[in-house]
Amino acid sequence: MTKNYLTPNQQKELKKNPYVKAVSNKAITYTDEFKRLFITENEFGKFPREIFEDAGFDIEMMGMTRIHKAAARWKTAYQNQGITGLEDSRKYSSGRPLERELSLKEKYARLEAKTRLLEAENELLKKLDLLERQMVKKK
Repeated sequence: MTKNYLTPNQQKELKKNPYVKAVSNKAITYTDEFKRLFITENEFGKFPREIFEDAGFDIEMMGMTRIHKAAARWKTAYQNQGITGLEDSRKYSSGRPLERELSLKEKYARLEAKTRLLEAENELLKKLDLLERQMVKKK
């Protein structure tokens, strides 16, 4: 982790930001919405510092190392797993692996959920592609 610990005052200030889920003296947990926003803006050529500033974060307080590490972590997760890689997986799991065999109904429900997620991801990518083409036409 970082050696830049956050003071209680800095933690209070960060908690006011709508893109922050939780803050401790060592870590900031960002919302899934901010991570998706970050990836979208970054793909359009914005620098991590600009994205964080536009989202209302105090760069001096957070430190550039923290920003660059979060950016690298999110980019890697997005490249490896797509949009699902950006989601906080702690909300879906207790951390224990499932020991019993899933029923056919449960398997089907999981596959349906995965299909819906992939369809939503495809729609997002189509919208991004359309926006990129519109940006190219304007130039």
